[in-house]
Amino acid sequence: MNRRAASTSLAASLAAVLALTSLTGCGDDSGPTAGNDQAPLEIWVRKPPGSPTEKTHQELAAAFTKATGVPAKVTALFDDFETKLQQAAAQKKLPDLIVNDTAQLGTLVKQGLVREVDKAAVQGGDQLIPASWEAAKAADGKYYGVPFSAQTFALFVRRDWREKLGIAQPADWDQLDALATAFTTRDPDGNGKADTYGYVIPGTTKRGYMDWYFSSFLWSAGGDYFTGGDPKALKPAIGSPAATAAAQRLKDQFCTAKSVVPGAVTAETTQAHPLFETGKGGIYLTGPYNMARFDKALGADKYEVLALPAGPGGGNSVLAEGENTYLMAGSKNPKGQLAYAEFLIGAEGQKAGMAGDTAGNVVRLPVNKSVDLASVRTDKRWLVFDKVYREAGRYSPVVKEWTHFRQASAEALNGMVADCGSDPGATLAKLAESFTAELKKQGAGS
Repeated sequence: MNRRAASTSLAASLAAVLALTSLTGCGDDSGPTAGNDQAPLEIWVRKPPGSPTEKTHQELAAAFTKATGVPAKVTALFDDFETKLQQAAAQKKLPDLIVNDTAQLGTLVKQGLVREVDKAAVQGGDQLIPASWEAAKAADGKYYGVPFSAQTFALFVRRDWREKLGIAQPADWDQLDALATAFTTRDPDGNGKADTYGYVIPGTTKRGYMDWYFSSFLWSAGGDYFTGGDPKALKPAIGSPAATAAAQRLKDQFCTAKSVVPGAVTAETTQAHPLFETGKGGIYLTGPYNMARFDKALGADKYEVLALPAGPGGGNSVLAEGENTYLMAGSKNPKGQLAYAEFLIGAEGQKAGMAGDTAGNVVRLPVNKSVDLASVRTDKRWLVFDKVYREAGRYSPVVKEWTHFRQASAEALNGMVADCGSDPGATLAKLAESFTAELKKQGAGS
């Protein structure tokens, strides 16, 4: 997409958005209603300074200012984003808005840094994919953000290896495991050495990566973390037979088939990416943001992007993540806060944020259901992710502090695959006990 054309179109449509917002007022009835409608907006984004993604955010802010006259300044921060936000809170100098991971919702709500959003009052909110709003809903059933961008995950598979070995694309998990074993045992790169493997897995406990990876397989196997629809009446389901079967399969990949790249138990994504692009492993469940990197390092013709096959019983649920626009507490311009969030979810804002096929995309998958991804991007591999998100995307459970559960799960699973004498059933039974204790601590267990 031509960015200059997008900005011009944004300016035209945004004037109408702001006019509507000025009539409806702030979307948070419990938050501040007074303020200066022209007060400058300070926006923090979790992007590397100087990156193409920062440039896109700067262009979005400039288009907003051009249409409304409201100054909007973007600050890109990446390293220690959360720490710097805490420092700003302590100094009572919070930005007006932040664009940050959906996973930060619970922490931001608990710390009182964000204000509630009235979903029904958000202009254009009814045009969002329903599942996207789940990423903005807290354990109390209220919304504390506006969805902005979504992403999900798919299998990156070495197509050249698969075709050399004469193996079809995997249609189920048994075929996927068989492909991983073939990549490990049949010298797919033809160098005469036993130096290739099937799965690339970021299995470290750091930031809960092992659970992050496992969640899609857990759900697709028919397992779950909790049962009970009411957040106050949750019970652990992590020790169920379906969950145990999924954990057993994961352990078998490490310990029986030995089809996982060595060092996976200590690898985070920064170490895992090179293992795929340098030919150590041939199957990697990861996000669309890696396509540009792998195209450059490996070559687009060397790999393919495939949806995760349905699990036992035909189920298919894949982890969904993304970013929300959070309206921070104490802003001098609450109407401007809401107007900016509404601008970002409009069709023009979403398209401009997608930035075509460039590395500047800040909207990976649009949350606005009226946006046709194929009309913005020519790379058809994005359609795989879009289809997975719309049909199988599933966000992490809604609890007050999901981080505690993810970390406990990652540590349990990491220890299980690191000890080939471990018992998956016993591991998950113990994990379920820790879940019970944490639910009680958070006031969420029955």
